[in-house]
Amino acid sequence: MNETPSLPRVTRRHFLQTTSAALTAPLVVPAGVLGADGRTAPSERIGLGIIGVNGMGQANLQNCAVHQDVVVRGVCDVSRQRREAVVARFKDTATGYNDFRELLARPDIDAVIIATPPHWHALMGIRAVEAGKDIYLQKPMTLHPDETLALRNAVRKHGRMSQIGTQIHAGANYRRVVEWIRSGKLGPISVARTFNFMNQGRDGIGRAPAEDVPAGLDWDLWCGPGPSRPYNALLFKSATEHCSFWDYSGGWTPGMAPHIVDLPVWALNLGAPLVTACSGGRYVIRDDGDAPDVQEVVWQYPGFSMTWMMSCCNSFAFDFGRGTPARRLGIYFHGLNGTLFTNYSTHEVVPEGDFLKDNTPPPESIPPSPGHEREWLDSVKSRQQPSCCVDYHWKVDIALTLANLAHRLRRSVRFDPATDRIVDDPEAARLARPVYRSPWKFPDEYL
Repeated sequence: MNETPSLPRVTRRHFLQTTSAALTAPLVVPAGVLGADGRTAPSERIGLGIIGVNGMGQANLQNCAVHQDVVVRGVCDVSRQRREAVVARFKDTATGYNDFRELLARPDIDAVIIATPPHWHALMGIRAVEAGKDIYLQKPMTLHPDETLALRNAVRKHGRMSQIGTQIHAGANYRRVVEWIRSGKLGPISVARTFNFMNQGRDGIGRAPAEDVPAGLDWDLWCGPGPSRPYNALLFKSATEHCSFWDYSGGWTPGMAPHIVDLPVWALNLGAPLVTACSGGRYVIRDDGDAPDVQEVVWQYPGFSMTWMMSCCNSFAFDFGRGTPARRLGIYFHGLNGTLFTNYSTHEVVPEGDFLKDNTPPPESIPPSPGHEREWLDSVKSRQQPSCCVDYHWKVDIALTLANLAHRLRRSVRFDPATDRIVDDPEAARLARPVYRSPWKFPDEYL
């Protein structure tokens, strides 16, 4: 294993003790073997840990903890205040940790929610599957193309269950759109257009005053493999603010596109893009952030193109609204016979004259989801991957990480899906792999 920082660490004695305990720990078994009374025996409960308990982390935890076959055993956050507040809710079963490695060392934790800032996702996800944990990993899955591939390969190697936190994938509307596209009624789909628009105003998220790190916050561990920088209350605040800071989030494209680009990738069964181009910059907003306020992406696939539009300084959204600033998003599928446009909750089909011979909705063929987190919990027991597992979602993630790489290079990037390699561009291949802040190291062994 790679060298790790001299922070609170797992000692050899503790490792041997917990490994010995793991050999005798009861296995999680399928829910179908439960007694007729429907109650869950202790040996059949999923031992759950969570790393990162702000915002979506708390939502994911709550959606898991409501189930009788889950017991919350570990809560990790570098903020003592956040950590202790969640531990107090599960005081009979849960222990709090500042360092995620201590939580991962526990043999009685079967599965882990990772809901930290995005710059931690790849490394924590890899270390978790190495420790034998199944993972629910919040989006974006990763921030760099080599992280995409390394995490995918680690999950495959260690045989762990995984779910990426694109919870809209579990909704009924997306299922109906997939059925429409796959029915063939719209004819060949040549282009899909995706977007996310908002208007933050010229002041954006604002500016935070210089101040000391709050008591009880391990800011160095928060920065982790990312660059070290002075504490900023806006950067620390929440996922919404993270998206204004490039080094820790990659901006709003990885912040929102995983939910939106997911639908064309699913409906059209796309692989990795062959060519990715991206333009944009920070044109209008003046705040503490440095991520683009506008990005335009074009992906080329065999016989098909997909686009992404992102703006933080205008929220006009075509068929999806205008006027008062708001966050608006959508997807357009342009087929020979008609266009389908959709957002999270609604969709509409617009015929191309009389080319569309049959505009009746196709039969419902994709069964409903029990819930995005419940899918994952079921997979922990069944050992069958859920719908947004890493082995599916990496195809969404690689498109986004290649887009940000193209943005950084100011030129298009070619990728060969057969070899998982960037083609004829040594600089792009070098920049595809991040350099982590010492002493954290990129997990080269998975590439």
